[in-house]
Amino acid sequence: MNDARDRPAQAAPDPVAAPASARIRQRLQQAGQRFYANDNIAAFIEGPAELQALEDEVTARMQGVLESLVIDTERDHNTVGTARRVARMFIGEVFSGRYEPMPRVTEFPNAERLNELMIVGPLTVRSACSHHLVPILGKLWVGVLPAQGSKLIGLSKFARIAEWVMSRPQIQEEAVMQLADLIESRLSPAGLALVLEADHLCMQWRGVKDDAPHMTNSIMRGAFLTNPELRKEFLQLLHT
Repeated sequence: MNDARDRPAQAAPDPVAAPASARIRQRLQQAGQRFYANDNIAAFIEGPAELQALEDEVTARMQGVLESLVIDTERDHNTVGTARRVARMFIGEVFSGRYEPMPRVTEFPNAERLNELMIVGPLTVRSACSHHLVPILGKLWVGVLPAQGSKLIGLSKFARIAEWVMSRPQIQEEAVMQLADLIESRLSPAGLALVLEADHLCMQWRGVKDDAPHMTNSIMRGAFLTNPELRKEFLQLLHT
């Protein structure tokens, strides 16, 4: 019987040869970081080349989905290249909030000690239901009551933050909470209020196929939670 020491050593698996998704997932797991559908994982992607490799992998898998749906992507001119288009759309557009770092948001101090209600909106938001990956389309209003120690950001930055958070598969209830947490942590306002009204194509395109209903979520924090008059003023001004 040959001694184990005489056997040739097996080469360690080449991490570069592993699929991009496997490499990224391994980093996330080693860091104890969750990677739910509505989580941002940009910090665990090693640059544009690996993101391109992930797109290539999604393309190949999407091609398999089309083949399993018995769609002829060789002779049907409408579906030639569809797998690549879908992969690019998922990673670079509709789910880009998972794969791209947070956009730069310049904050500045509340030098003038502003303490009046400020409302931003309606902002158009687009997301996707994590149950069926079909669109969620809606309007968002953000109410901010600054405090002396608060930070301020430009109006366009609210839209950028909202787009970054919403461009992920998720459910509306969690999305508005995630957005409120992020704005509150960046600005430290005396009060924060968010209202999100959205239509869900998972109800209009499939299932009950009802065009009428939409979902509205509101979050009230700080002064908006404790001051009924402030909350009333915010809600009255939404559609004026």
